[in-house]
Amino acid sequence: MTDPTPPTPKSPLWQRHRGLLIGLTVFVVLLITVLSDLPVSTSRADDINAERSVMSEVNTDLAGCALAVHQAIGIWKLQAAHALTPADRAPTPGLLSDDQAACSFTNENIYDLANIQVPGTPAGKHLGQLVAAALLWTTSDSLRAIEDVQALMNSSSNAASLHSLSTEEARLATDRSSAISQEDAANRALNIHLPPVDLPAIGGTGGG
Repeated sequence: MTDPTPPTPKSPLWQRHRGLLIGLTVFVVLLITVLSDLPVSTSRADDINAERSVMSEVNTDLAGCALAVHQAIGIWKLQAAHALTPADRAPTPGLLSDDQAACSFTNENIYDLANIQVPGTPAGKHLGQLVAAALLWTTSDSLRAIEDVQALMNSSSNAASLHSLSTEEARLATDRSSAISQEDAANRALNIHLPPVDLPAIGGTGGG
């Protein structure tokens, strides 16, 4: 007789292998740091064009996750303020699941971000550090913050999730500041102003 009980759906890959993915993120960050330390000699014009190309690719790859974590934090702010009706809440699990995917390595743009090649110039070295900070901002800080919001939408008084969200917001701010500082250093090295890195300020939920 066939068992009528439906099979338990598997959790997403990044949840079942979270430790592996975090280890991969750390490895990629270290690899970016090493590669950006390799010296090369280029003309200033070539260097500027290369750095602008890197920033264009970085911002393209960041856009989806930046929007996703902003949406997730916005959902929680509304929930915490008791501003969501049952109808408003109904689509939030799906929205948050999409947000989660947008900041994980299952997203092609995040994969591309991890594989950006930076020039081995002084300015390129700083952009390598920027890419490393951006990768932490997405696949570690943002992803964990979104997961905290998912937990809080199920139990808004969950003290552990509230504390974790507050911690991740602080990390988002720290890694954003690090990325901006590295871009400022690249700008000084070239005496130009590159397009600013697309890492919006996230936080202010009052968790913790």
